[in-house]
Amino acid sequence: MHTPDPNRYGEMEFYRRCGRSGLRLPLVSLGLWHNFGREAPYETARSMVLGAFDRGVTHFDLANNYGPPPGAAEETFGRILREDLGIWRDELVISTKAGYDMWPGPYGDLGSRKHLLASLDQSLERLGLDYVDIFYHHRPDPDTPLEESMGALAHAVRSGKALYAGISNYGPERTIEAATVLREMGTPCLIHQVKYSMFERRPEHGLFEVLEQEGIGCAAFSPLARGLLTARYFEGIPEDSRASRDRRFLRPEHVTEDVLSKTRRLDEIARERGQSLAQMALAWALRQPAVTGVIIGASKPSQIEDCVGVAVHRSFTSEELSRIEDVLER
Repeated sequence: MHTPDPNRYGEMEFYRRCGRSGLRLPLVSLGLWHNFGREAPYETARSMVLGAFDRGVTHFDLANNYGPPPGAAEETFGRILREDLGIWRDELVISTKAGYDMWPGPYGDLGSRKHLLASLDQSLERLGLDYVDIFYHHRPDPDTPLEESMGALAHAVRSGKALYAGISNYGPERTIEAATVLREMGTPCLIHQVKYSMFERRPEHGLFEVLEQEGIGCAAFSPLARGLLTARYFEGIPEDSRASRDRRFLRPEHVTEDVLSKTRRLDEIARERGQSLAQMALAWALRQPAVTGVIIGASKPSQIEDCVGVAVHRSFTSEELSRIEDVLER
């Protein structure tokens, strides 16, 4: 049984209110997309989760299809809860999602009530929990009425199997529609999970404005652009990296000389600021008023330690932002 660091909440500015809700989330949350499946060493996964909690990371983000294989990440996290963190459940925010391909047949993905509620029951069984804090629809389904998908989220909340409802990967207009439907059902949309980084800026074109207007929080995933916004790939893809083993994560053609030229210049700016490139990239994403926090992935505890260090220095001068923009626009 793990004994958490008694000073894990020493930096209370590490938490932000999620939209207009009463829930506060950490600036940095841990996502369990990779390195928490059956192929990953359990002790490494355990040390990352416990190390994150010791640093004040209270939000752990999963999905029904995280692994590999699908479902394995929830099983791993369920074991960590059972053996170490279960006693601290009320200090944790645990989220999961459904909407991507999970099992064969017509009910294994997308946004039907059948898929979403069956997925949630399966996730709770793997996690060993009675409820999750946030249940997301993982992606919009153009062939299912929005009222059906949002109705499933609202039902999950009313039934006590989730405390809050969220959406992920929705565009601005669809987000407004989803928020309206959920509000009318008495279950406001708490949070939107969206891909955002220096190399992925589409949310700046309308979505962030919608989230602020609607009072919806934002969890930015892939804020380090699958590791490109770190020093990890300056010399190419290392043999011991996730990218070398799993082409879904990062392919060699992504690590171009143009990308590396930009990241090396960004690294120079970060060093002048007295922080790592990863810390600066996270601070850059967190500068957006709409962004509640970022969700990172990790393969070792030291990476989490580095990312949590973003809390020390998050502000930018106008000159620094101008220099960063100049690098990104080239």
